[in-house]
Amino acid sequence: MKLNELNDNQGARHRRMRVGRGIGSGKGKTGGRGVKGQKSREGVSINGFEGGQMPLHMRLPKRGFNNIFAKDYAEVNLGAIQKAVDAGKLTATDIDHAALKAANLARGGKDGVRILGKGELTAKLTFTVAGVSASAREAIEKAGGTVNVIEVVPAADKAKAKHRTAQAAAKAAKQG
Repeated sequence: MKLNELNDNQGARHRRMRVGRGIGSGKGKTGGRGVKGQKSREGVSINGFEGGQMPLHMRLPKRGFNNIFAKDYAEVNLGAIQKAVDAGKLTATDIDHAALKAANLARGGKDGVRILGKGELTAKLTFTVAGVSASAREAIEKAGGTVNVIEVVPAADKAKAKHRTAQAAAKAAKQG
């Protein structure tokens, strides 16, 4: 075998079919798209459409339940808090949502932070949080710390309350 005798295996390189190039090509006229209609045209995308029949994704039943009143807490374990204290990321003894966020422990949590009891806590800390599990409360108090559970009002509720007070003020000004 010589370098000038090297070539691909038979059928390894296949020329692209040029459609719509006359009757003799075998793919002339309609170009393999059938005859007329929307799908014979270019740029058609009808995914999931079943010709007017109820589509499969709509025939199948819905599953599960989505609670619109559920609270969104950033959940933080005691072990992670102790690790942050040991590493020097948490220096204050009064710990709240802002302090945990600054230490990159609490991500998200529109409705505040909830402390969970996984891991051990040895530092004496005071927590001001939206929620705490029973095991976490026990571990914090065992280490000599305290827990203040505050009620966090969601932003939507705050806006509604502000709107109601403004309406009440306007009504009072109108009457008196």
